[in-house]
Amino acid sequence: MKQNPPFIENNIYHVVNHANGNEKLFTNQENYRYFLQQLNKYITPVADFFAYALLPNHYHLMIRIKSYETILPIFLQNKKNKEIDGWLPEFVLQCFSNFQNSYAKAFNKKYQRKGALFMHPLKRVLVASEPQFSATLFYVHKNAVHHGLCSNIEDYENCSYLSLISNGPTLLLRDEVLDWFGNRESLIKFHQQPINLKNAVVLE
Repeated sequence: MKQNPPFIENNIYHVVNHANGNEKLFTNQENYRYFLQQLNKYITPVADFFAYALLPNHYHLMIRIKSYETILPIFLQNKKNKEIDGWLPEFVLQCFSNFQNSYAKAFNKKYQRKGALFMHPLKRVLVASEPQFSATLFYVHKNAVHHGLCSNIEDYENCSYLSLISNGPTLLLRDEVLDWFGNRESLIKFHQQPINLKNAVVLE
């Protein structure tokens, strides 16, 4: 499957990016909190979130790009009311660039480092089928287990799983995810069994 396809309205994507070299993106919980704050500021206007996982040196997102009509006013506000053909994919990509730059700037200032923090380009794949949707959601949530950060998905706090199975406030598409699996109990059961990930496109 083609990696790094253009961002198109209403499509679902698995998005990943890494820190450069052996660097880390997160060194404490305040970093994770600030990352989510900036993610909400820059990406929520153009995309909705099904899942995320934040690992010490990389992050995973499962998102759906919002509709053309929803994003257009934001684009026009940023581009001084000049609409151009084919603007949406590049504009969403620019939002990601702005998001990463905002985080990197604060991170560099806090830790007195210089230079690019994130790798380029932003990795992404289109989630194009129902089996791929389920497998990708699980793949994102089990990533911390895969990398040896915990033994069970529910033990890792810097991913969306606990928010999806809770009743607390969330910016995630929780109701849509629960409807997809049938109910909360089915979602939990799905994450507790060995899953065949042949339908998930591996992005690390």
